[in-house]
Amino acid sequence: MDARTLKVEAARTALAHVDEGMRLGIGTGSTAEEFVRLLAERVSQGLEIVGVPTSERTAALCRELGVPLATLDEMPELDLTVDGADEIDAALTLVKGGGGALLREKIVAAASARMIVIADDSKLVGTLGRFPLPIEVNRFGLRATERAIAAAAVTLGLDGPLTLRMTGNEPFVTDGGHLILDASFGRIPDPRALSGALHAIPGVVEHGLFLGLADLAVISGAGGVRTVSRTE
Repeated sequence: MDARTLKVEAARTALAHVDEGMRLGIGTGSTAEEFVRLLAERVSQGLEIVGVPTSERTAALCRELGVPLATLDEMPELDLTVDGADEIDAALTLVKGGGGALLREKIVAAASARMIVIADDSKLVGTLGRFPLPIEVNRFGLRATERAIAAAAVTLGLDGPLTLRMTGNEPFVTDGGHLILDASFGRIPDPRALSGALHAIPGVVEHGLFLGLADLAVISGAGGVRTVSRTE
């Protein structure tokens, strides 16, 4: 199966967990978009749900396909969020933010009773860090924040470049108006310690480590689709 087919199969399995009347967080990225397309088909057949999108990109696709939407302020408690991931470890700790929506994704996931992450098996890793960790930062004091992140990484035995994400010749700007530094640490053996160190830096808005948020992973590969539950 090609990469898109794997994403579709993972999304189809996750859709089976969506029930009538659900308040649904809807993720961002290529796998989440396959979920939106399948969800829209069910909505057109009569399924009644209301979705809260995690990005303007997802909101636009939902509106185009006729998926009913609300804001998180209008519907602050959600039943389920379905989203993709850039990396998934055995404890269902995630790296997210490759699409630049990590702040809204984390807010929506935290407001949900459950989170299902959908991905193909290329996203499974023994230790997080192969994919650069997105760190959303305030524009003000960018260089000072970058230096503080680098110093915090050194104290944890991490090393690797911090790269300002760009779109063409301009810095990439998130939906919240922030910038993203991608941290290429190579491996992150203690995600919880790194999370705490990053949150202690005033210029850091949020980071792409999702700790204890995913309850179930739906993983598709050449051998089919399997589910992995969080065991904490």
